[in-house]
Amino acid sequence: MANDPVYNYQGPFRAEHLSSGDPYELSSGHPIHCMPTGGRGSRNTGYGLQVLETDPDVESAGVDTGFAPAPDILRAPDVAVGNVPNAPGWVAGVPPLAVEYADTGQNEDDLAKKIKELFAYGTKYIWVVRLNGPYFVEVYEAGKPMYRVLSGQTLTAPGVLRNPVPVDALYNREVAHEVTLRNLLQRQGYESVEAIKAKSEAQGLAKGAAKGKIEGTKTTLKRLIKRRFKTFPKWAEQRIETASIEQLEAWTEDLLDATDLKHLLG
Repeated sequence: MANDPVYNYQGPFRAEHLSSGDPYELSSGHPIHCMPTGGRGSRNTGYGLQVLETDPDVESAGVDTGFAPAPDILRAPDVAVGNVPNAPGWVAGVPPLAVEYADTGQNEDDLAKKIKELFAYGTKYIWVVRLNGPYFVEVYEAGKPMYRVLSGQTLTAPGVLRNPVPVDALYNREVAHEVTLRNLLQRQGYESVEAIKAKSEAQGLAKGAAKGKIEGTKTTLKRLIKRRFKTFPKWAEQRIETASIEQLEAWTEDLLDATDLKHLLG
């Protein structure tokens, strides 16, 4: 949350003058003091990060990542999707998708300036999640009018996200968990929980069929050995019980020509 005025003239500061953890952003060289986030904003920012970071097409995301697209600009979206390297220092450029959580006391002038600056350096989408009053999301796209997306509707970011994002997933814990689970499953090659259940059932059937084939082959081989040799000693039973299906089938094929049981099962 920024409470400083927005300046229209060049200030003296540069991103290099600030260190990680300093409570400031920069706009045209002027420091903008950023206050700590309240409980509601903090919780919801966490939901937004987990939902967006787990999307199958997202390689990186972060919270309060400092982006310095120019020497006199330093902006830290609440959630940044894309262009968040695992390295220290400010990030050159801007994220393709930025999310801001706006709660009570939001400085609207600075928010508008921040949106303008991010777009000027290449951000494609900015979502402003409004938490003061009925929740909704303001969607900004470069070159297009802002529009609102309400609870029960979905957000999209083509080229950044694979999946649509329910508005409620950005501030509702249960919905966020549901969407996150879907995303994580897709990262492992599953479309849904139902797909996992179907695969598990298919694997169970396949294992059952394989086990049934082995047991049937064992039973048949034991019966044929008793007929062929008029005996079935304990050691022969143990040998058959530990044999693979390939070995069982080979013994069955060789049985008619065998004259000695030990030679057959040797």
